[in-house]
Parts: sequence; structure tokens; C-alpha cells
Amino acid sequence: MNDSFAEKVVLVTGATSGIGHAVAVKFAESAARVVALGRNQAALREVESAVKNAGGEPLTLTVDVTDSEQSQRAIDETINRFGRLDVLVNAAGHISAGSIENTSLAAWDAMMNVNVRGYLLYAQSAYPHLARRRGCMIHIASDAGIWGEQATGLYSVTKAAVVMLGKMLALDGGRDGVRSNVLCPGDIWPGMRHMAPPGEQASTKQDRAESADGWPVPPIGRVGQASDVADAAVFYASDQAEFITGTTLLVDGGMTAGYLQRERGGPA
Repeated sequence: MNDSFAEKVVLVTGATSGIGHAVAVKFAESAARVVALGRNQAALREVESAVKNAGGEPLTLTVDVTDSEQSQRAIDETINRFGRLDVLVNAAGHISAGSIENTSLAAWDAMMNVNVRGYLLYAQSAYPHLARRRGCMIHIASDAGIWGEQATGLYSVTKAAVVMLGKMLALDGGRDGVRSNVLCPGDIWPGMRHMAPPGEQASTKQDRAESADGWPVPPIGRVGQASDVADAAVFYASDQAEFITGTTLLVDGGMTAGYLQRERGGPA
């Protein structure tokens, strides 16, 4: 077990599935005390067990990330239990298909509330405690917030907002040594495009241009895993990244690097 986060406290929203779950477990493997937030009590019990098995000390809380009172309560309970907060990982997310043209106001409100308002609430509630520790925030956005995806237009808008939110929080946090960075996963299993029980792996056609479910395989040669994003989150929170803030890191296997010719003589 890597003990680089021994005694440190990491709070992860959206910890019951996909990337959030992987992040919680990865920090536990580094000996962190992990506060896992989610809405599903059964899934939270699974996260609690996974964190314990990975060597971490868990605290699980059932919350609605869009509720300001619940966000403050989650931070207060974290401090009451552990006495400190070193890392905030905003990983809760919501996605739905559809173009901007056809987006209803109800859908707009629902997704903006989870993907943007929720991130802001936890950043604001956590900030005083992070400032005491010269801690950091990590916000999970998406490659869709960088290059946009028409099929999930509103999701792209919300993730672009997260990218800028992360930058503004870095500017505000500089005076207190609070770092803020954004991770933009690409096609990740399990993630927002691939919702599955924690730990369930993708079945991909590694020797073809597309994965088993029809998504292109990145230039690196495989579909990403939630653990790839978790590894990046742990680096961002580490002492090795103490001079890195206000950045946006794509974790996409090269998908946004450019157009890839998969076969000699013509495009894929």
C-alpha cells in the first residue's frame, strides 16, 4: 500500500459509480481517509467496503449534491469526524442525449444543477478547510467540454462550464495556496457514457477501430478505464503537483489530438 496520503482526508462526490468510485478506491490505496458521497445507500455500502479493503478509512454520506444545506452538512460531518479536509474531488455528474435545439428548460435546469451548481456548492463549502491545509480541488469534466458533442449538447455546455469554474477557483485560491485543476476524461469505462456496476470491465475489440459498443478506440489502442482518471486525480492531489493549478488535463488516450488514419491509404 502506498501511504503518500496517510492522515489526509479526501472527499469525493458521486462516489457510488464509475469514475467517482474509482477515485475513492485509488485514494484509499494511498492510505487516505475517504469521505464518499452519493444518493444510493446500497451503493454507498459497497463503496465503504471497497475503501476498507483498499486500506482506507471511510465515511459515507447520503446527499443530493444540488442541495446547499446538504453540501454544508457533508463538509461539517467530515470535519467533525476527521478534523480536516485536504482534497475535494467533484465527480458527481448527470448526462442525457439530445441537441441544444431540442433541450427543454427542465432538462437544462436538472443538468446544470448537478454538473455545475453542485460543483460550486462543494467548492464554496470546502474552501475554508482546504485553505487551512493548503489543499486542492479536482473537478471531473469531460472531453465534451473541450471539443463539444452535438449528440449530448447540454452535457458539453455543462462540462465547458466546469473547465472555466476550475480556472476561476484556481485564481481565487492562489492567495491561500488552494489549487484547483480539471480532469477531462474521454471514452472511459465505466463512466458517463458507460454506466455499469463498479468494477465491471469493458469488452472491447482491441484490434479494430471501434469498441464493442460502437465507440472509437483511442489512438493509444484501448478504451480508457476509470482507474486511468483516478491515477490522474491522485497525481493532481500529490505533493509532486504542488505548483500545478488552473490546468485542464485530457485523459482520453489521444482522442482529441487530431484525426487518425487507422489504415494505410485512407481514413478510418
